[in-house]
Amino acid sequence: MTPRLALTPYRLPLRRPWRSAHGLRREREGWLVQAHWQGCCGYGDCAPLPEAGTETSIVAAKRLSTWLRDHNQSTVKTQLAVLERQIPSPTPAADAALETALLDLSARLCGLTLYAYLMSLQRVESARDREPVLDQHAARDVELKPASAREPDLKSDRDREQAWKPELDIEVNAALGAVADLQPAQIDQALAAGFRVLKVKVGVALIDRELEAIQNLCARLPADVRLRLDANRAWTLATTGKLIDALRPIADQIECLEEPCAAATDTQLRTLQAQAPFTLALDESLPARGWPLDPEQLPLRRLVLKPGVIGGLRPTLSLAWQAQAAGLEVVITSLIESAAGLWSSAQLAAATGSRLAHGLATADWLATDLGPAPAIKAGRLQLPTCPGSGFVYADASAKRGSVLDLVRFSNP
Repeated sequence: MTPRLALTPYRLPLRRPWRSAHGLRREREGWLVQAHWQGCCGYGDCAPLPEAGTETSIVAAKRLSTWLRDHNQSTVKTQLAVLERQIPSPTPAADAALETALLDLSARLCGLTLYAYLMSLQRVESARDREPVLDQHAARDVELKPASAREPDLKSDRDREQAWKPELDIEVNAALGAVADLQPAQIDQALAAGFRVLKVKVGVALIDRELEAIQNLCARLPADVRLRLDANRAWTLATTGKLIDALRPIADQIECLEEPCAAATDTQLRTLQAQAPFTLALDESLPARGWPLDPEQLPLRRLVLKPGVIGGLRPTLSLAWQAQAAGLEVVITSLIESAAGLWSSAQLAAATGSRLAHGLATADWLATDLGPAPAIKAGRLQLPTCPGSGFVYADASAKRGSVLDLVRFSNP
């Protein structure tokens, strides 16, 4: 099949500024990528965030416009193959959005959840025999019809769906922002919502102030709730070591410390992890390590993965499986993107098999969105059972004057 690709630029204001060691953000902007074929549409979200490891918006815009120009007559199979060959990509956010839209379209046409479709592709790829799945599901120009218009293939689609049927939900962490800015009401709200892992940004204020805030926060938490700290590489190696020592008395309440420091060698990071009484994680520093990554050579215990940074759902899932096979922990997190990105990332998180809390509860940071975000109940994100990612574009509601407020802007 040869889908018609389209781009919808968006700008979504945040309810309050997002503050990290990289500075402030007051809005998120990007492009909704749409892949249309025979009345069906797949969606991908390109929301560049350079400080997290993606390209800039200007570079992403050029990549997307060039892709639409060069591949307007290309099949899904051809486009997916080209995207795969270009990993590692200098435009991971744009490439991930293109790949996600194509995969979401294929999953919807096959009547499969995106989770099951991803699993089918990755299982076959692991067996070095991916061609039959692509031929059967992504390039059936004549036979492939929307699920409602074709007879189900009981020996392939439904069997595969049952064989890799995800749980109905996945655990997610609360995203509370900078620890120094945290108010008691925010903590109470997160606890009342059932979150058992609370993520806060550190490396934003003076370290003594942040340490006091962490200690005070831990004193308020129930015994079964832990903190996930994200420093975004704000500290020196020496400062990180001092903070870890200061946190030892409350180490059982610290779930993880992500990207604690920059300018540290792998040997130094391994020593830091060996000395730390809790897990340390790599996140935005991963792209600088080159591709393919060898999980067995990585110095810290956990990988925080974002498909918009890695370059797609398929390479992210492959890396997640390899990392877990090597004994590392894996978490999938958001780029504070729209609901379109959250739905596909939730499907990806389920496919990894990781039981850790994933960083996908970020929809509440957006004052407006492109459509309904995944529901979260008792700290768990509810996965859909409908074909595709589960995302429903609310553009029609916007035209009727709903609360969704899309502000169009021209490509850079």
